[in-house]
Amino acid sequence: MIGKALGIVQKSGFISFGFKLMISYLVLVLTPVSLVGFIAYHSSLKSIQTQAESNLTAALVQMKENVQYKTSGIQRISDQIFYDLNIQKLLRTSQAGWTSYEKLQNYALPMLQNIMLQTSAKMQMRIYFVETGIPEIYGESSSDLDPLSDTNRFDLLHYDRIGSENWLRSLPWSLDSPIPVGVYKGQEVLWRQVDNDKKFGNISMIRRLVDFDDRKTIGLIRIIVKEKEIFESVSDKDLSEGSIVFVKDGSGAVIYPQLPQDSSTNGEKDMLRISQNAEVTGWQLNALIPKKVLEKDAIRVRNITLLVCVASTVLLLLIGALLSRYFSERVRRILLSFDAFRAGEFDNRMDFSGKDEFAQIARAFNKMGREINELIQENYVVNYQKKEAELETLQAQINPHFLYNTLSSISRLAKMGELDKLQSMVAGLARFYRLTLNEGKTHIPVEKELEQAKTYMEIQQIKHRDRIQVWYDIHPEVYGYETIKLILQPFLENALQHAFYADTMTIKLTARREKDRLIFCIIDDGIGMSREQLHRIRNTEAVRVGYGIRNVDERIKLQYGQQFGVVFGSALGMGTSVRIEIPAVLGNIPKEIAFRTKQANRTSESG
Repeated sequence: MIGKALGIVQKSGFISFGFKLMISYLVLVLTPVSLVGFIAYHSSLKSIQTQAESNLTAALVQMKENVQYKTSGIQRISDQIFYDLNIQKLLRTSQAGWTSYEKLQNYALPMLQNIMLQTSAKMQMRIYFVETGIPEIYGESSSDLDPLSDTNRFDLLHYDRIGSENWLRSLPWSLDSPIPVGVYKGQEVLWRQVDNDKKFGNISMIRRLVDFDDRKTIGLIRIIVKEKEIFESVSDKDLSEGSIVFVKDGSGAVIYPQLPQDSSTNGEKDMLRISQNAEVTGWQLNALIPKKVLEKDAIRVRNITLLVCVASTVLLLLIGALLSRYFSERVRRILLSFDAFRAGEFDNRMDFSGKDEFAQIARAFNKMGREINELIQENYVVNYQKKEAELETLQAQINPHFLYNTLSSISRLAKMGELDKLQSMVAGLARFYRLTLNEGKTHIPVEKELEQAKTYMEIQQIKHRDRIQVWYDIHPEVYGYETIKLILQPFLENALQHAFYADTMTIKLTARREKDRLIFCIIDDGIGMSREQLHRIRNTEAVRVGYGIRNVDERIKLQYGQQFGVVFGSALGMGTSVRIEIPAVLGNIPKEIAFRTKQANRTSESG
């Protein structure tokens, strides 16, 4: 019952039209919608966190690089003092009074002033030296006064001033501690918040000054800068709403921004955390993004998925409509094929693949058309072969007469002992028949047809000595086409036989292309023809008069159609002109001929 309702006929390999339509509709609608909805939703949820982590990591890396760029600039300032041998020599001197003051005034102070002028950052530099014989130079200082509240400056202070400071004792080295190799390479640089730094939002870069010769500590340099300048790029403005970015030092304490204790990590279980370590300073950049942001993205993905599913359903409904139109188009094509068949177009075929009703109709129709067409072709071939035989007979009648006359001329030249002309005539005759036979082909390149005509006239010029003059006006563009053979020679022969009445005769042969036609003209200044003679030549019932000429005209019309052929023009006593028109047909011609034709066409078009 179900099978009958669906229109399924239980035959080997047969699938009904109704069943195919139902299956295709179900597949096109249900499968894509369910697959797109399931795969898109779950894969998108899974990739959201990965994408968020990737974006956060990229942002943190950029922040870290910006911070390192800032700290490296401060370190380069300290390097100028750390690696200066004259400064080392000054700081380790035990001379007091005027001598040390003079060295300080002449070298150290100008160099330090120059360093302070070179930097655009807000900073204060303090140099503590162990040697007490060097005079101190410093400005106003107080624990209640921000050292960066005034202009940039440097202080030269005795090491004893900070000997009791807790922050000094918290450093990982002392005056008597050994100096590792890394210190000489500038690797011992500390960033700390000491003294009143935290109070005023400052941070200090600290490193000891070393005597390279004696390998001992001779002082300490401290450069104070604003936290905001160092951590200018550390911001959550480019991150999701509710995100937190902060910096921890090596001990895990938050140094930027100034947050209440542990406020940055409260509720971290509801946050996604990303970290980046700054190797030189020992800091750690952290970013926390609320997981509710991810849930918000998940809702957005869900909505997008639903939208896509709805759009897919609408799209698939449109596809269903197109399928219906497609099958309707098949029915229309069948009707058109039958109409064409009824109009006599028996070559029309249906091309339907598959094993449904359309394919069965197409096979039956094609078989019927093929059988009828075969019957028509059999009748056509018989008629065509008959006409071909007539053409061969007509063509064969051209050659014997010319051969007989040429052999007579050769015999006469031999008797007269004109061996050079004899040799030229024999060679020309051989070339003429080689071109005429053309391996039995009826179609030859135009170049060979013209060569055959020229060869024929060369033989006739030898035969008639200097009584015949021939002019050629051949456009090279015609060489790329083909023609049926022996369409020029019969008219040349006719001119010599019937128009040659004076002592001399001039014949002009032209060839050119006009749009899609090739035009050949043969013009002579012979005796010409009267209207009666032209009428007899054109009369198809006249057996002997104009037989060879009509032969060429019939061959052209049979091969190319009634719109082509031969046209005569003649006036008695003035000469005759013959115009031969054939279609410009490209054939299997040699490449060099085709190339010359292409070049000629370009030249003619540009001209």
